[in-house]
Amino acid sequence: MPNGSIDPVFQLVKSLTRSEKRHFRLFSGRSGSAEDLKFMQLFDALDALGQYDEERILAQVPAIRKVQLANLKANLYRQLLSSLRQYHAGQNIDIQLHEQLDYARVLYNKGFYQQALRMLERTKQQAQQARLPHVALLALDFEKLIESQYITRSLRGRAEDLSAESLDTVQHVTQLHRLSNVALRMYGLYLRVGHARSQRDAEQITDRFRAALAGIDVSQGGFYECLYYYQAQVWYYTIIQDFRACYRYAQKWVDLFEQAPDMMEQQPMLYIKGLHNLLASLYNLLYYSKFTAVLAKLESFAASLTRPTPNTDVLLFQYIYTHKINAAFLEGRFADSLQLMPDLLEKLVLFQPQLDLHRRLIFYYKIASLYFGSGNYRKAIEYLNKIIQYKDVTLREDIQCFARILNLIAHYEAGHDEMLEYQIKSVYRFLGKMNEQQQMQVEIFRFLRGVGHLAPHQLKDAFSALKDRLLEISENPYERRPFLYLDLISWLESKIEDVPVEEIMRRKFARMK
Repeated sequence: MPNGSIDPVFQLVKSLTRSEKRHFRLFSGRSGSAEDLKFMQLFDALDALGQYDEERILAQVPAIRKVQLANLKANLYRQLLSSLRQYHAGQNIDIQLHEQLDYARVLYNKGFYQQALRMLERTKQQAQQARLPHVALLALDFEKLIESQYITRSLRGRAEDLSAESLDTVQHVTQLHRLSNVALRMYGLYLRVGHARSQRDAEQITDRFRAALAGIDVSQGGFYECLYYYQAQVWYYTIIQDFRACYRYAQKWVDLFEQAPDMMEQQPMLYIKGLHNLLASLYNLLYYSKFTAVLAKLESFAASLTRPTPNTDVLLFQYIYTHKINAAFLEGRFADSLQLMPDLLEKLVLFQPQLDLHRRLIFYYKIASLYFGSGNYRKAIEYLNKIIQYKDVTLREDIQCFARILNLIAHYEAGHDEMLEYQIKSVYRFLGKMNEQQQMQVEIFRFLRGVGHLAPHQLKDAFSALKDRLLEISENPYERRPFLYLDLISWLESKIEDVPVEEIMRRKFARMK
């Protein structure tokens, strides 16, 4: 079976823009050898395919034998990367600086030590201006190598200056890596388990987080040290559900970029992620006016990008659509927001090679929630099953669990009584294995197991009793976690009043504004 998803050369070819393809043809037409002709024929064949199919490639390019294909693909891959490196060097300071380090190495190897030192000095200064201390450190190490081996332009005190400069840069780089490690660990923990389940969980995470940050001072830190510090704080406070503190550090993250506009141009992805985390915090705080202002800022930034990349395109798609759906949840506009679905689903397919599974699971859950809120329980179940059928349950355990709870309620609403008992037992077993049962889940199981035996006139009293019990449970901060995923109170109010859940949400939104 043809499978483009597992062939990196095909994926890279299909990701090229028209101008990148034009540049590659010019870049590759330098020697005109027979081998170059073959890999260009391979490039044209891959570019023409809708999906990767080795047999079709060999049929379209008879000059390529099957035994040659692997080597030609490897050569094409290298040529493509070299072309893209050259094409994007003008817009990427990191590529430019590493290129200058390569030039300094060439000059050094040729014995032009003074020229190499001038190149390294320029590279070091540019790296410091670009807030890239790790690149500056590479230049410093190379400078020390040359100065220690050859009689150059060294002046009195040069050795001390280089040593002091190196030590200062090493301290910043060390702290930067410590902070980036903490941020990465907090993010990894969030991806695995979501929010803290209990006071004990929160205390363990807090102890680990504070120990990791012990001795760190970012008051004199560079841009990236502050950035990683804010990122670590955002993920930590998200996990322990302190959304006010999360909002505070997400705002610092965004402010850091807006106070350094050059970094918004150099690292647009990190600025976009900052806006996303700020929006997520505002959504959890139900801070609607600020939420809409920041969403407008994100969309404005997307429109202002003069040279978007596939990376920025994917991120903007994820975050703009995620928060448009969140806006619909806040406003109670479930049915109206289904108009987002055709474009959203089309882009989910388009960006599938770049989208990680975590993002796809979140989209499936949000799409299912939109359909549930609009009363289309069949479609809600369809998208929840995309989560439930995924075998590896170690990724976003919280989404995995609450998808199953929402699926139970959707089956109840859809009138699938014959399947409800089986579904309850299945979910109960799953949550038992995941050590995920909370009081809210136990109450839902108990209610759904007994609701089939109630007479119609008893249902409203049963819904009211369940609502009172869940409100009591939600007073516990760590039992409140399920309500971040399922607005069960609004659903119960809709059953009690016999009105669509959308109407209940709109009333709440009107009071919130």
